[in-house]
Amino acid sequence: MKNAIAFLLFLTAAAQAADWPQWLGPQRNGISSETGLFTAEQPFAEAWRVPLGNGFSSISVADGRAFTMFAQGDDEFAICLDAETGVEIWRHRTGPYYKETQGGDGPRSTPTVDGEIVYALGATGKLFALAAASGTPIWEKDLVAEFSSQVPRWGFSTSPLVEGDLLLVEAGGHDGNFVVDMAIDRTTPVTAVALDKATGATVWTALNEKMSYSSPIAFTAAGTRQLAYFTAYSLTGLAPEDGRVYWRYPWKTRYDVSAATPVFIAPDRIFFSTVNGNGGTVLQIKGNGDSLAVEQVWQNKKMENEFGTSVLYENHLYGFGGSILKCLDAATGEEKWKTRGYNKGTLIVADGHLIILGEQGNLGLAAATPEGFVEKASYPAFDSRCWTAPSLANGRLYMRDESEIVCLKIQGAIQ
Repeated sequence: MKNAIAFLLFLTAAAQAADWPQWLGPQRNGISSETGLFTAEQPFAEAWRVPLGNGFSSISVADGRAFTMFAQGDDEFAICLDAETGVEIWRHRTGPYYKETQGGDGPRSTPTVDGEIVYALGATGKLFALAAASGTPIWEKDLVAEFSSQVPRWGFSTSPLVEGDLLLVEAGGHDGNFVVDMAIDRTTPVTAVALDKATGATVWTALNEKMSYSSPIAFTAAGTRQLAYFTAYSLTGLAPEDGRVYWRYPWKTRYDVSAATPVFIAPDRIFFSTVNGNGGTVLQIKGNGDSLAVEQVWQNKKMENEFGTSVLYENHLYGFGGSILKCLDAATGEEKWKTRGYNKGTLIVADGHLIILGEQGNLGLAAATPEGFVEKASYPAFDSRCWTAPSLANGRLYMRDESEIVCLKIQGAIQ
């Protein structure tokens, strides 16, 4: 009996490990832990496709459910679908329809699933904690109203980050209210405590900088747990417990657009990149405790991420410099190869392969190696603009454009 229980627990843990519960996956680094995926000559087969409204939110997958956001009619919604069939389970209104003057309408942020709760941030700054199973509201906050901020030029885009008992977001306020943490009391049942108005109360605020469009990450370097926020003016490391500044590296771009998520390079380095400015750089975090500092390792313009975040795999950075897919040595910044054909695409890494979604909906598969780029398989996923990174969970690939969402089964592998 004990062996049977242990086996069941192992299966449960394995299933949960294959989920993709937040922006850029379980570790927020764009890498899937799944293996044995690519053995067929054509590894992609469509499982389902359903209509969806405007938006750029990616898809989070947990416990058999797929979560994303979209705009339709006069409203914006968080939606939950059955991950296997695409059947809608619930939707919840998260704000008014967000219209952007350059044609990129709808929400940008990706929902974050943490146990029984999903956190969703709308393009106009409405933040919701919803029951993952039913969509029932648990608490909500209006970041604009509470922190006297303004909706950014291209909408709230940051994806919430759970760090222990904290939910980290960007508020975009003034007088130190740029970054906001919200503590969730997990000493009692999550749903019950979250229904209390105190749930979602502000724990601390930090920084007085203009917000941008990136999402924060959490990591441990130099023996210290840290948060990295990429604002319009800097990359800054903060203490999770109280928001005090550990280090700050100034970084200004044209139009104040910092959109790609920073990439942690263990044990003590961090990469970040933008267009219309300084390109990309790697910093090394040195010191200890409250005496941390950062020092530049390298900087160049060979990897200028516009909105697609680069992925670190086996000491190399794979990502888009404008409309060119590139591979860089993470230690030196040396360019190993580059290729065209995906325009301003996005990518993730799984089972030693790059899974690339091109701007025009062309899906590609290639070995993640610095030796050179060779596309091994392709699939016409969409025939319209795609600016949203794919998600991979339990052997299925989830993608979207601005009108529909598609799930592809990964069948077989490339030898």
